[in-house]
Amino acid sequence: MRILLWHVHGAWTDAFVRGRHQYLLPVLPEGGPWGLGRAGRNWPASVSEVTLATLDPDSIDAVVLQRPEEIDEVHRVLGRRPGPELPAVYVEHNTPKGDVPWTSHPLAAQNNIPIVHVTHFNDLFWDSGAAPTVVIEHGIPDPGYLYTGATPDLGVVVNEPVRRGRVTGTDLLARFASVAPLQVFGMGGGGLLAETGIYPSRLRVRGDLVTPDLHRELAHCRVYLHPLRWTSLGLSLLEAMHLGMPVLALATTEAARAVPPGAGVVSTDVEELRRWAHRLILDPEEARQMGAAARESALANYSLGAFLRAWDELLDDLPCRRFRRGQVLVPAQERKMQ
Repeated sequence: MRILLWHVHGAWTDAFVRGRHQYLLPVLPEGGPWGLGRAGRNWPASVSEVTLATLDPDSIDAVVLQRPEEIDEVHRVLGRRPGPELPAVYVEHNTPKGDVPWTSHPLAAQNNIPIVHVTHFNDLFWDSGAAPTVVIEHGIPDPGYLYTGATPDLGVVVNEPVRRGRVTGTDLLARFASVAPLQVFGMGGGGLLAETGIYPSRLRVRGDLVTPDLHRELAHCRVYLHPLRWTSLGLSLLEAMHLGMPVLALATTEAARAVPPGAGVVSTDVEELRRWAHRLILDPEEARQMGAAARESALANYSLGAFLRAWDELLDDLPCRRFRRGQVLVPAQERKMQ
């Protein structure tokens, strides 16, 4: 299939475009959220940059939507309305905002564009209304077992920690820095020292590294810390598990399901997480064993192959399916159990 989608979430797109289809990414001279294209990423040749104004509307088999505004944009540029006139799905990456759990999804009032929730938590907490829904859990390319844990630091990966504040658990970082030094990776880390008040000797802001460098540097940290309060499921958590890192995470949103016993510690008790951080920093062997269990679980439950197979099943079904009010799409593995 020839699939149109915008480059919105880099880590998710990195997995999605490794399937068997052709992927068309809109590009603009100024880039930006509506025209990133490949953005220099090392993606397969099946990923092409396109200019919407010159794109043949009949050459598109399906569109993968990720923002409500994309529905009108596709209709304006291509003259085909997603859903009724062009097979479409909407990927919901984010947890609901506002009056949770009463938040209605932007596509809740229609029933011809299925909403693909990336976690069961999303599916549970969004009010999706009449829209058909399906959960396709994350899958990521395996970076390999890179863990050394040689540096007795806590590694954190978070984008925009100053701007997002309590959402990303930025206010908790000082409490963990009293246990072990922190290395914080990701975009928008400028001003983090001033925001947290952490001594420079206890906090290194590493910035937004390219993915291979991020994986290599992160894997040197003894423990991965995931302090995010309100995110669907940070892909950095799954990447850390694939790397073979022991993980400490808040028991919020999907993290409580993603990290099984033995692969890390998941709790809403910050003091419990601090105690475990101290313990693992002092015991490299226990950290290594926990990280090995984390990697085993990640490979079993969040593999790229399973992710792409689930998407193939849904995409193959789109052109002929007639979505009905209240219909719920069920993954193949669940249908076999019914």
